[in-house]
This record gives sequence, structure tokens and C-alpha cells, in this order.
Amino acid sequence: SKLTNLGHLEMTWRSRVRFHPLLVRILHKSRLKYYGKPEKKIDMPYQAYFEVADGSGMMSMVLWNSLCPEWYHSMKVGTVLLLDKYTIKTSYPFKTHPTPADSQMKRFATIEISLNVRDPPTEISIIPEEMVKPEWGLPEVKYRFITRAELDDLPHNHSCDVIGLVTFVGRAERARKREHSEDFWLYRWAHAIDGTSDQPFILELFATSQPDVFERIHPMTYLVCTQMRVQGLTENPSRTVYLTTSNESQIFITGWHNDQPYIKDAKVKNFLQWMNSQSEADQIKKTVIGGYYPFPRPPDSFLKY
Repeated sequence: SKLTNLGHLEMTWRSRVRFHPLLVRILHKSRLKYYGKPEKKIDMPYQAYFEVADGSGMMSMVLWNSLCPEWYHSMKVGTVLLLDKYTIKTSYPFKTHPTPADSQMKRFATIEISLNVRDPPTEISIIPEEMVKPEWGLPEVKYRFITRAELDDLPHNHSCDVIGLVTFVGRAERARKREHSEDFWLYRWAHAIDGTSDQPFILELFATSQPDVFERIHPMTYLVCTQMRVQGLTENPSRTVYLTTSNESQIFITGWHNDQPYIKDAKVKNFLQWMNSQSEADQIKKTVIGGYYPFPRPPDSFLKY
């Protein structure tokens, strides 16, 4: 059928009601958001953002309500979609944005693609990767992997991806989203090493929309975290740097890595080579699980405090 592209959509969307089908690849995926309120009678008040791209650039796509339980888990980073009967809306100005790994890619930020169950009912098709043709010009998924040796030189809030061997994972903890709020964030601390430094990555992992992965983070698993944000503790003289998840973070552990686009990344291959040279028995002796993890750590004397 006749296709359109994101660049053409941005130029012509105001003058059209019906749009030609779109062929796009998912580059980023947000956590699932629940926006239900007692006074609103919506059966499935869910929403999820994706960043999708074709040869002309990148745009946000929003999955609404009952389409979320139907499609959210099938729409992975790297998935190619054929979309028809979607709508175009002006972008919501306060949403978070992932940092694209390809700085040259054009971003269409004024509008977003809206996928709904009615008015009109969007038609979504997933194209298997083996059927994707090079002439479609769809961009590949790119990453910004860093090593532990590079971390200390990165600025606050820098976006990056990491891979490491888990040596510590703490118990799940809760923090109030706002003071006196009934809503909580669920998170846990983890350490991961990659052989480039004596120090581990210190990771603050908030529960994303991947409970099956979040609950199974154990020592000795290979952990990949994408779209992490660098946090520097400037009030601490030693400036302990740690990484925290963002709205677009994805977490993967051993058993979930197959077919993920990052397995082709050079730094991922370097890490796997280093792991092949390690003794599993030696690494197991250094691992810890559970317990309370105070971070940032208090000074070791009251004088310094």
C-alpha cells in the first residue's frame, strides 16, 4: 500500500484527516503509566510512550487504554510496526524524552502519533525482523554503552547504557512519590562490575514495567540497563557517582538477552570477552544479596559528619 513517513506527516498533518500507513522502528519505550482516578470512568486507564523512527527522523507514539495490555509487551525496542488508522495530535509538553544515541537523527517534537481502540480503531501489525527489507531505510537501534572506567568523567544527568556482572543486589525498598502521598516508588540497589575499574557501578533500579526482570536480579547475572542517568553526590568529598533509572530505562538479565539489539554492540562484546577470562568460583565469593544498603554512606566519624 502507499506509505507516508514521519517528515511528511509533520508538514501535512493539519490539512489531513486520514493518513497513509506508517512503517517505523521502535527506538525507545517508556514504562507503563496508570492514570486512573475515582471520578473518571475509564475501563483501562493506561498509557505508554514510545519513540519511533523511519528514514526521515524520530517521533513520539502513544499507546492508549485497552491497547496497552494487548500490545505493550509485544512492542519491544527494535520492533518494526506497520500502523494504519492512527491519529496525529500536538505533543504533550511535559513528557520526558530519552536521549537518542544517534545525535544526527532529526526529532519531530511538535506532534505525536496516537494509537486508540476507537475513533478510529488503530490497526497495528508487527513485522518480523527477517521480513524487514533494507530498502525501507529504517534506522538501526543504537546504544551509548559506557564502561565503569569512563563513568567518573561524565556530567550529572548524562544518559548512558551499562552492562556488568551483578555482585550485590539489595532488598526492594519503597519511597513516597510525594510527601503525605499514598503512592510509592519501588526500588532496589545493585552493584555490577565490568572489569575496567576496581569500583562497581552503583545502580538505583526503580521498578519499571518489567516485574519479571526486577524481581529476578541476582548476583552473578549479566545485567544490562539502558537510558540510565548519572547522579553525582557533590556534597560528598569523594563524589560517589551512581546511576539511576529514567522513565525510558529497560533492564535485562541473563535469560532475557537473546535477540536484543545491543548484543551487537562493541562494548557488550568486550564485556563478554572479559567474563570468559574470569573464574566463576572467585567471583561468587565476592557477591552479596539482601540487607539494608544506606546510600550515600554516612561519614565514618561524627567529626566529619
